[in-house]
Parts: sequence; structure tokens; C-alpha cells
Amino acid sequence: MEDRNSQRLTAAARSVFEHLAARADTKISIRLWDGTEIPLGDNVEPGLCVSLSGPGVIGSLLRSPKPETLLRLYAEGQIDFHGADLYTFMETARVRNSRKRLRGINKLFIARKLLPFLFARSAPAKIEHTFEGDESGRNRKAGDNRDYIQFHYDVSNAFYELFLDDEMVYSCAYFADWNDTLEQVQRNKVDMVCRKLQLQPGESMLDIGCGWGALLFHAARHYGVRAHGVTLSANQLSYVQDKAQQLGLSDKVTAELKDYSDLDGSYDKIASIGMCEHVGIDNMPDYMSKVRSMLPDRGIFLNHGITRPGKRTMKQFRKMRPERRLLAKYIFPGGELDHLGHLIQSMEAVGFDVHDVEGWRDHYALTCKLWSQRLWERRDEVIALVGEEKYRMWLLYLIGVSFSLGDGSARIYQIVATKHASRGASGMPPTREHLYAPRDNSNTAEC
Repeated sequence: MEDRNSQRLTAAARSVFEHLAARADTKISIRLWDGTEIPLGDNVEPGLCVSLSGPGVIGSLLRSPKPETLLRLYAEGQIDFHGADLYTFMETARVRNSRKRLRGINKLFIARKLLPFLFARSAPAKIEHTFEGDESGRNRKAGDNRDYIQFHYDVSNAFYELFLDDEMVYSCAYFADWNDTLEQVQRNKVDMVCRKLQLQPGESMLDIGCGWGALLFHAARHYGVRAHGVTLSANQLSYVQDKAQQLGLSDKVTAELKDYSDLDGSYDKIASIGMCEHVGIDNMPDYMSKVRSMLPDRGIFLNHGITRPGKRTMKQFRKMRPERRLLAKYIFPGGELDHLGHLIQSMEAVGFDVHDVEGWRDHYALTCKLWSQRLWERRDEVIALVGEEKYRMWLLYLIGVSFSLGDGSARIYQIVATKHASRGASGMPPTREHLYAPRDNSNTAEC
């Protein structure tokens, strides 16, 4: 009886996917639990398929048709992808104008065929790597960021070493050529930040959210500055301090475990790379005010952060869609993307003079693609280190960010501004030649 029921479900699933294939016309196939493969188009790529572990996968999606259900089934391996790295697979599988194409499906036929699956059960899909608390971060106050940061960044330094470049830069790279290596484009990036800050030997620089210190070390070694970083990740702090000692730069590069709201002191130049996403929109004015308070008049501030396109109203903009809530719950708790207009408004409102805004969307889309492919290539090492669930979640996260940036639903900008505390000229160069002209490194020490 059980075998006969399984055969009926297999036949029903095949009918459904064959019906969808005529309209979807993708380059992939579906592999059912009995090994049957159904091409979802006329020109499928050999070996490129999605596998379903059993009828319960379809049953779970019917009973709870939400993105979270799909994510859980994927994280548990009940849905899997074969034939290429996941980025290439998803890029190949994407169907343009999919909603328009699927309008002609026979909904009654689909519903009748899928009805028996409502009673098909599978093993419960439970994700262990979940942030316990208010993942949205909407109710936090300044200084409440440590749990959010540590959830995302303290996976382990060894984990990040498996897919980042040699200097451990975990932010958007800068491509002078789209075919350059990840190592080269990340060197390009930290050097471009130094150029935009117009660093000079003997100056002091603060890096808020310093990561594993790539900008700190580059600025100290190639620009002769005293570089100080702050982070809320214990793993990152230990890494920076150990590296500074190994390189003999402990007198030039320092770091501490501290929230931006507790910062004090004065710095000639300040960088904030991938930090404003953690601040929260409600806290953005206070954040900008804190940064300004640590700069001298005409001191330069560079803010580098991911944004989303603005909406007609802030209420519309801040509506939290299901996919964003999933990202916050499982990968990036407390993250809230602002829009460019509000970021600039927050800066100008506290007395910053904005000079330059540069979009790096294409650069970050490619950066995340390269990260995802490195993670996939070293999947055995990653799984041995953090487990298959976390590997799958992170792989999907990096690919999702890459597609969001590539499609334009997410953006990323570098904003250069100076503290405007007195009237008169800004003191900025008349052109952007300083960003690209060859540099004389004779006055800086190489380590």
C-alpha cells in the first residue's frame, strides 16, 4: 500500500513539473526522490538539477508556503543543487519575466495533482544557527550592538580565512579590471580608501568597525599614519593585535573592543567601512554626530556602506519584507540598510560638508560572487569546521547579496565628507587626480 501511494505521488509530481516546464523553459531539471529527472525546458544543461529528498518536501511547502520553509529545507539538505557551484547554478536557472511566463498555468490541474501531498510528511527542518532575540534591531539603543556583531563575525577566524583574501578584507573590493584577482582588488580597495582620506605621514586615523585590520595595516605601512581600530568582535580584536605584534607595528597599529557610542579622543581622519549597516536608521544622526565630534575642522570622514533604494515615504522604506527578516534571523541580526538620501541628510544635519559620492554596486556584486565560489570550492573544509547547515546558509547568503546588488535592489556607496565647523573653503583638492596619480612611497616604511 505504501509503495503504491509513493508511486502515485511520484506520478503526480512528474505531471506538475512537466506542466510547469512548458511555461518556465529553464535550463535545469528536477530530480525526484526515486531518481526520476524532469527537464524544466527544451534546452537543459546536462547534470544541472534540483533534487527533492521525498514527497514531504512538497508537502512542507504546501502547508507552509513561505521563504523560511524553503530555507529550512535547503539548510537541512532536503532540497539540494547539483552540477555546478551554487552561484553558477542559480544564475543559469534564473528565468526572466517568470511571473508573466507562468500566468498560463492551469491552476486547477496543479491544485488537484498536489492535493495528496498535503498529508506527506518529512523530517522536521530545524535550523540551529539562529539569533535568539530581536533580530530586527529596531528597538536597540546605541551601545546595544555587541550581540549582533558577535553572532555574525565570531563564527571563527579560520572560517573567514577559507574564502576571504590574504589580508582578510570582508567588504566590497575595488576592480580596476573585472578580471583581476580577489587579492589585487582588495589591495585596490584599501588603497583607494587611504587616497580618499588623503592620509599623510604622522596623521592619526580611526577605523570604526576595523574588521581584521587590513585598512589599519595598509595605512600604517604605506602612508605612515598611526592607525587605531575599534570592533565588537573578540576574534577580530585578537587577530589585529597578534598581527600588529608579528609585523612589528604595535606602535603604529592599535585596536580595542569598543562600541562607537563609547568612543572619545580626536583623529585627523576617520573611516567607517561596512559599519553603518549595524547602526540602525534611528541611531544614524547620533552616529554621525559622534564621528564629527572626533574630527578637527576640515577633518575628512569616509563612510562606506550598503543601502537600499529610497521609497516615497520612510514608512514604506522601513517595511521589513520576509526575506530581510530571514537574513536578520539567521545571518545578519540587527542589520538595517538606510537609503543614500537619509545618510547624506544625517551627515549634513550635524555639520558635515559632503564632497564625493561614488557607487560601487557592480564591484560588490562581483566581490560576493567570488567569495561564494571560494566557499563552494573549499566546501569540505568549511563543513568540517562549522557544519553543513552553516555552510549552506552562508553560501546562499553571499549569493543572495550578489544578486541583490547585481539587480539593483541593494546599492553600496562611498561618501567623502569634511567637518564644516567654520566658514570658508573646504580645503579639498580642485580635482580627483589624487585618487589615481602614481604615489611616491619613499617616505613610508615597508614591512
